[in-house]
Amino acid sequence: MTAVLPDLVPARMLNEYVYCPRLFFLEWVDSLWASNADVAEGLRRHRRVDSGGGAAPLPDEGELRTARSLELASERLGIVAKLDLVEGVEGSGVVPVDTKKGRPAPDGTPWEADAVQVCAQVLLLREHGYTCERGEIFYAETRQRVTVEPTEGLVARTLALVDQARAAATQLRPPPPLESSPKCPRCSLVSICLPDETNLLARRQDRQPRRLIASDPDAQPLYVTEPGAMIGLEGGRLVISKRRELLTSVRLIDVLHVNAYGNVQVTAQALRTLFEQDIDVFHFSSGGWLLGMTTGLPAKNVMLRIRQTTAAARGQLDCPRRMIAGKIRNCRVLLRRNGGEAVARTVAQLGELATGAENAQSSAELLGTEGVAARLYFQALPTLVVKSADLPGPPFSGLRNRRPPTDAVNCLLSFCYGLLTKEVMAACLTVGFDPYIGLFHRPRFGRPALALDLAEEFRPLLADSVVLTVVNNREVAASDFVVRAGAVALTAQGRKTVIRAWERRMSTQMRHPLFGYSVSYRRAVELQARILAACLIGELSQYEPLVTR
Repeated sequence: MTAVLPDLVPARMLNEYVYCPRLFFLEWVDSLWASNADVAEGLRRHRRVDSGGGAAPLPDEGELRTARSLELASERLGIVAKLDLVEGVEGSGVVPVDTKKGRPAPDGTPWEADAVQVCAQVLLLREHGYTCERGEIFYAETRQRVTVEPTEGLVARTLALVDQARAAATQLRPPPPLESSPKCPRCSLVSICLPDETNLLARRQDRQPRRLIASDPDAQPLYVTEPGAMIGLEGGRLVISKRRELLTSVRLIDVLHVNAYGNVQVTAQALRTLFEQDIDVFHFSSGGWLLGMTTGLPAKNVMLRIRQTTAAARGQLDCPRRMIAGKIRNCRVLLRRNGGEAVARTVAQLGELATGAENAQSSAELLGTEGVAARLYFQALPTLVVKSADLPGPPFSGLRNRRPPTDAVNCLLSFCYGLLTKEVMAACLTVGFDPYIGLFHRPRFGRPALALDLAEEFRPLLADSVVLTVVNNREVAASDFVVRAGAVALTAQGRKTVIRAWERRMSTQMRHPLFGYSVSYRRAVELQARILAACLIGELSQYEPLVTR
């Protein structure tokens, strides 16, 4: 399959290609974007030139004096550009001036990537009939202009780069990451590109990766559990009210995603703004079942979804085998840490089943292995939930029951599994997956099969761990549950208690077993989704599950 590309390469993308071919591919072909402090500073520096303005007549129509944000294109050159500033110079035609937030090279000359971009602008101006003998770059950090001379060598280099960039963009996977490059730490896409992590997993380097991944966001999930509440927007804040009485408000920039439980409404104005900010809304039943989500346009890296769909249609087991093996090993770790000798036999059996999952020859065999492991695990789980007798309903027997759960532990497990599915769906959407096309779980109407696939290895690490914590530490009490016709459900206060424990767990820092640096569990979920994406597009030979020691 050959990628179908736009006819013209943006001059800004030539800059990215010279700087890093992988960055060029991720931004232009996959349309991935992320902001950081450098990006924000660059946008601030461009405020004036981006505002546009100034007449820009063609040479035979009048004199160009000053024009900002001027867009030019040439099919012959194969280039399109939006020029920050074009100044008329008496007797010398025009001069394009490109604004950069940083500083020139140590010897005072422009960086190659910047020079190529300005050379492309010079060629476009000449193509449209203007006399253009040079270009300039304004480096904002040092507040100086540096001249770019369009020599024969630079022009030939620029045109050759247009061809090279288009050739790279037609490939089905991005170029490999830079190795140990000083460019990576400040790149806005470092948490998407994962250069050191990808190189390590691809065995291109043996040392531990640098701490390149972006820090955890300051934004946090917003949970609205009050029945009949309304989520609106006012002055850059999400406002939660009920019957026109203000319950609370939160700054929009502090919201990672919105979780609405039960009969909670969201205004159209709030939804539009949430779409613009790439903030998803997850809808739950009052009991914690994930019912659906409201989101904006899907991610634009279509090739990933094509690979995902192809792998699902072919029934490829490479990734599912390692996902299930990872889940079984994490179940084994949870039992070994908390159950001691009482579950030693089960721990040994789970170790053998994990090996069996890695060697499964068919989806039926893998499903059977996973089923046996789950049965053994849940049979041993009552040994760990030592305080469950204080909760309403019959004692937890180790059997999963749901819709509705008939004991308090199963009620908590179902509620936390809903939260886990929401977290993994958010990661899938961020990476660009279709969360409903699974590799192990078969697609069914309304079931996020891929999210359930990725959730497997996190069930014992997150959901089961939170349940053990809130029960054994007596964070939940009998008053946090209600029993009706044999069904056990959380009260409003009980839901809030479990959500607090969940967020505490998601923000916990853990030492990543593969990469060696500290990362929160929420960021670890996204990391696993990106590792899966790298496997599907062919960057990595196998999926590496997150398995704690």
